[in-house]
Amino acid sequence: MKRDLRDLTQGFSLLSDRTRLGILAILAKGPKNVTALGKALGLNQPTVSTHLGLLRMGRLVTATRQGRSVVYSANKAPLKRLASTVAKLMPK
Repeated sequence: MKRDLRDLTQGFSLLSDRTRLGILAILAKGPKNVTALGKALGLNQPTVSTHLGLLRMGRLVTATRQGRSVVYSANKAPLKRLASTVAKLMPK
């Protein structure tokens, strides 16, 4: 129970940032590299990389090396778990 609450708290904390939420919204449409994410968000590569690192640590995104580039994808399982938790908190 404590671990579940810790994981949920961490997930919600990661989602509370505008840049990280923007990254996840873009990745929901399909995998992207840092350059594409930065261009879509109007941010530089170091800023995007910092936020991606946090999202990776929270297991909300995954990274796959494709040649010289790293492509990021939304990790749907923990995102679905967070959404399910929010739905359970809503009054019926």
